[in-house]
Amino acid sequence: MNLKQIEYFIALAEELHFGRAAERLGMAQPPLSRQIQQIEADLGAQLINRGRNAISLTQAGERFYERGSALLAELSDIRLEIRRIGQGAEGRLRIGFVGSATYGMLPTILKSFRASWPEVNLSLVPMNNAQLQRSLIRRDIDIAIARPALNDSEIVTRKLIDEPLVLAAPDALITAPGPVSLPELGAVSYILYPEYPRPSFADVVIEACESVGADISRRVFTMDFQTAIALVSVGEGVALVPASVGTAQRHGVRYHEIAGLTVRTGISVNHRIDEQGIHVHNFVTLAQKVARKVV
Repeated sequence: MNLKQIEYFIALAEELHFGRAAERLGMAQPPLSRQIQQIEADLGAQLINRGRNAISLTQAGERFYERGSALLAELSDIRLEIRRIGQGAEGRLRIGFVGSATYGMLPTILKSFRASWPEVNLSLVPMNNAQLQRSLIRRDIDIAIARPALNDSEIVTRKLIDEPLVLAAPDALITAPGPVSLPELGAVSYILYPEYPRPSFADVVIEACESVGADISRRVFTMDFQTAIALVSVGEGVALVPASVGTAQRHGVRYHEIAGLTVRTGISVNHRIDEQGIHVHNFVTLAQKVARKVV
């Protein structure tokens, strides 16, 4: 017995007339009769009471009609669901991201994606770059929002935006207006993150400080930028952070432009080179569109 035969029986059960059922199915009556007989033989049960002028369903036929109708309805739902997933209208998208991206364009990208594809379930996980790269290769996530990028032959990287670095300092440390000269700060403690693995954003900051002649001999390492800002707020030192982070005010912290600094930091969207999922490509296209508007 196959699905086509179930459709034949359901048509007959609803019409209770071989001629009308055959017309509805676009076939002749004798082949339909043979198909119903074949179903009964396969199931080992009589499904139709055949009278001289009318037919009716047996108890077995009524149950088969109920179960067969439910089966075809479920199959229809499956087809629709799979089609919608294939078209990008439903499904899931697993996104890993560096924490500092939440202060930039990532919230706008996510809001735009949800508006365009509301039935796609988004799973969001904060990670550092090493975790992003490992999770992407292992297929634990589908998209990685990294700073600045993931360098791997198996990964495609699309740069979204570059932004300057700013100085996060205790609010009482610097009172003069205008850009801050890092060398003039002397031997302050620089709070760097992450502590491991390296190289990382910490090395970008070290390079930036050295490029302007800052004394970075006193270093305090922590795991993420949130902790770094918290340490700045209690006077443990200063930190260089992406300019977008400076848009969120934190008690005890002031953000300053840095004089003469040309080193910048970027945000990128990354996916596996063999990625075929339409959700991923929709997200990347939308992210690039949002980035162009920001720039």
